[in-house]
Amino acid sequence: MKFEELGLSEDLLKAIKRSGFEETTPIQAGTITLALEGKDVIGQAQTGTGKTAAFGLPMLEKIDTKNRVTQGLVIAPTRELAIQTQEELFRLGKDKKIRVQAVYGGADIGRQIRALKDHPHIIVGTPGRMLDHINRRTLKLDTVETLVLDEADEMLNMGFLDDIEAIIAKVPDQRQTLLFSATMPNSIKQIGVKFMKNPEHVQIKSKEMTASLIDQYYVRCKDYEKFDIMTRLFDVQTPELTIIFGRTKRRVDELAKGLEMRGYKAEGIHGDLSQQKRMSVLRAFKSGKLDILVATDVAARGLDISGVTHVYNYDIPQDPESYVHRIGRTGRAGKGGLSVTFVTPNEMGYLHVIEELTKKRMSPMRPPTEKEAFKGQITAAVEKIDQDIVEGESDLDKYKETASALLEKYSAEDLAALLLKSIAKTASDVPVNITPERPLPSTGKKGQRNNRSSNNRYGQRNNRGDSRGGNSKNNYSKNRNYQKKNKPKDKSRGFVIRTNTKG
Repeated sequence: MKFEELGLSEDLLKAIKRSGFEETTPIQAGTITLALEGKDVIGQAQTGTGKTAAFGLPMLEKIDTKNRVTQGLVIAPTRELAIQTQEELFRLGKDKKIRVQAVYGGADIGRQIRALKDHPHIIVGTPGRMLDHINRRTLKLDTVETLVLDEADEMLNMGFLDDIEAIIAKVPDQRQTLLFSATMPNSIKQIGVKFMKNPEHVQIKSKEMTASLIDQYYVRCKDYEKFDIMTRLFDVQTPELTIIFGRTKRRVDELAKGLEMRGYKAEGIHGDLSQQKRMSVLRAFKSGKLDILVATDVAARGLDISGVTHVYNYDIPQDPESYVHRIGRTGRAGKGGLSVTFVTPNEMGYLHVIEELTKKRMSPMRPPTEKEAFKGQITAAVEKIDQDIVEGESDLDKYKETASALLEKYSAEDLAALLLKSIAKTASDVPVNITPERPLPSTGKKGQRNNRSSNNRYGQRNNRGDSRGGNSKNNYSKNRNYQKKNKPKDKSRGFVIRTNTKG
């Protein structure tokens, strides 16, 4: 469906066109029309499927710019998501002159108070800081007409339910409520029943919930082998924009440092970094100053980054749902992506359970040899030389006299070889030691952890054994068809289930 078919105002269509969007994503096609009709809507879709525009466009359409009061409220789980949502709503509402303000912890509250006194049309924020402003009487919500709960399942996982209820209590009953969530546990359904009026549930069809555009591979290896294998994969696959996920803060710091030592433009983010540092790293990554972002799951929550081509799971996640969120950072906006997960032999059971959740088998990938990695380095160096000559042809004249003198002294072949050596990343020449992490507890035959005191969220293990890791077939090419996923059944009351089959 094209955005022109939705009945949006010219100002919004102009902003949509400027952003480069032509057709709606499935979640947008399913929810925008309902929301424009004033209905309460629950949208179920993974991160990166265009949810901000799905709730943002109907809300922006309703805003009366002549009325300088807060008319829209968006509650988000993290500071990063609040900032990104504020930025996107500002871009979409720019031509309509809609004012959007973000409030979140870790920032100067005095500056936020001054901004709130200017009566923004829409406020986006995290639950804790919103409550802080409400208690200070610097945030009044009695004029809110549209309430949005974004990444609702994430907010509940982070323990924000009481805060959310306290905020909703300050919003008028006569309002429209839009709730978006990647998953639909009973706790989310209860929010729908308690705070929404006959909500309609728009659910993306199952194959889209499993990131069908992403080619998923795994490499079976020892923990100490991961780093060298990963950098060789970089040389062979030449990713444009990459996110690497590590299990711990120490792991992230060591990976980022090790990659820098080997000549890659990389930085890490985790919960111990200051908000200012985290935002600085994210800006550098988005602007292309960094090629690689290394992150923990917690630090990456709510990140909306376009253009990511590769995701590398340096450590397999303990929670299979985290895997879906991780690889969902790539393959966005209809583009393909590639993920590689490094798995130690005793963690293969976790990989099988992830496959059961996604209804898709990962393909085994043979680690590149040093010779293959070197060939990749040379290919990249030649491409860079070609590009630099084209871009800097006019600046080469002043070097030609010296170049001629060198050619009299050395052969052209030796000089070209030296140039290649200076440009090509010889990653394996720099030793990097990554501290081993304790492996995840091994699973039993049915995927249960041996530690009885642990509450394992994993289901039944696919009992295929661990032998398939020995498959040495080279799978750099995209060669897997996707299995069909059964449509999930929702027997809860009070919802109209609409399964969107477009896109």
